[in-house]
Amino acid sequence: MRLRLSTSLLALALLAGCAGAPRHPAATATLAAPATAATTVAANDNLNAVAWSQTAIEHDLIYLQTYRDAQARLLAAMKDRHWDALAKDDRVVPAGGLQPAVVLDIDETVLDNSPYQARLVRSGGEYNEADWAEWCRQESARALPGVVEFTQFAAKHGIAVLYVSNRARDLDQVTLANLRKVDLPVFGPQAFLGLGTFVEGCEQVGTEKGCRRQLISRKYRVLMQFGDQIGDFVTVLANNAAGRQRAMAPYMSWIGSRWFVLPNATYGSWEPALFNNDWSAPPEQRRRQKIDALRYE
Repeated sequence: MRLRLSTSLLALALLAGCAGAPRHPAATATLAAPATAATTVAANDNLNAVAWSQTAIEHDLIYLQTYRDAQARLLAAMKDRHWDALAKDDRVVPAGGLQPAVVLDIDETVLDNSPYQARLVRSGGEYNEADWAEWCRQESARALPGVVEFTQFAAKHGIAVLYVSNRARDLDQVTLANLRKVDLPVFGPQAFLGLGTFVEGCEQVGTEKGCRRQLISRKYRVLMQFGDQIGDFVTVLANNAAGRQRAMAPYMSWIGSRWFVLPNATYGSWEPALFNNDWSAPPEQRRRQKIDALRYE
């Protein structure tokens, strides 16, 4: 889901795990009506990313490739009693004897929210929580390629399918309804662990998912995890280039076997990492800092 941290919570944002849905600054602009010949819409830096997500067959092929490869490996992982896809800090109960599960983020991992992004490009607005919640309540997001087949295969073989998302808990029912509409397996409300899920003995920092992964570890042996942000897999202590690399370094061998990372160029914690996580900065300043981060050799 999309979340916005206020300036007073900036310190927490630096410690937060990556959100499973867009995190952009709150904006006063709402989603406007379609542009007409008499309407001038300013250029939007997200146009190419959204257009690629919606129209490029390469986008769909990456998803198909990822989920098909995971499915081909899934049963072997289940048979290996020592196999576990939770990071060391997230495993609080030994995995032996626990029910097998797969853990998936929702937004841009399972459900395609590119129409919401397209509306922002069309209107010239920026993310705001009210419009994001309204989009979620429409329950119209499509399943991304390959995910229905993979999750149904997992469920057929007795593997629990769990969704860990930074959509707010008050969006749980509409989210579960949307998942069911696109034929994704849902085993009751506990299948969805949204932002705000209470985990006894664990204090959540910002939007990180570590506490929810710890909750899962008490009941399940996780065979695979899927996400479009590295915070879907591991807690990121410092959301900058060096901190993100440090978070992933111990688990690079897990990529493509235990952890499956999907593409998302439209939003993510990678973006605020380029401007010191300061969403309160004017858009022009944030854009300059992103340009400064580019390589030219």
